[in-house]
Amino acid sequence: MTEPALQQLEQLAAILAWYGEMGVDETVAEMPVDLTALQPPVRERPEPPPPAPAGEGAARQTPRPAPSAPRVQGSDAATADARAAAAKAADLPALAAAIQAFEGCALKRTATNLVFADGNPEAPVMIVGEAPGSEEDRQGKPFVGPAGQLLDRMLAAIGLDRTTAYITNILPWRPPGNRTPSTGEIAVCLPFVERHIALKAPRILIMAGGTSAKALLGTEQGITRLRGRWNELVVSGLAHPVPAMAIFHPAYLLRQPALKREAWRDLLEIRKRMDELGL
Repeated sequence: MTEPALQQLEQLAAILAWYGEMGVDETVAEMPVDLTALQPPVRERPEPPPPAPAGEGAARQTPRPAPSAPRVQGSDAATADARAAAAKAADLPALAAAIQAFEGCALKRTATNLVFADGNPEAPVMIVGEAPGSEEDRQGKPFVGPAGQLLDRMLAAIGLDRTTAYITNILPWRPPGNRTPSTGEIAVCLPFVERHIALKAPRILIMAGGTSAKALLGTEQGITRLRGRWNELVVSGLAHPVPAMAIFHPAYLLRQPALKREAWRDLLEIRKRMDELGL
């Protein structure tokens, strides 16, 4: 093999490795295909069988019933099942087991591992992110990739780390290709998240990213409008609302480093509230 050909192979291998780190696990064509415009193939109607000769006593064939369509669980039913399963969990290990046994979210079938939580369950500060990435899916822990490294630095800036904070996500399973979670997937998993918060009973809740903020606050506003403002989050099972603030997701800050100034202001507000609460 010539030297230029070997260099080209090494470049292709590096590109494929980068795609894997970014969570790319499927390919698509360069041009979109309008599936609704495609015509189904024309099939010739088979000739009917010849009638049975008279007098031969041909046996009558009972027509077979058409096979019934497989039962597909609707989002409302799956959400109700999730709510019932979450309500039965009396502690965090029981909740993790309930999520592991839950079959109402299709993401479970494409993910490698359940990503439940990391950090100190007794810590007063709880962080709810968006969805696991490829590295989180491999290790079964939230925020362990590049975004997790930035989150660790952000927490350290206000005197926190994974021994003084507790971290989870809106979704416990990675969406294929790190795509944005659908509204149906979020709705199905939200009962588990709310039960997670109720069992954890944090003194302060940090919502990292627009997906978690919109889901927990029940709003369609974007993260640029939600960040930096305190909300009183009412959670079933808790006697008092939880002070909650939305911040930019660390992965978003990696793509938009100019926003780190606003992120630092949000962290200072969180540190100020922690001091007021004696944390």
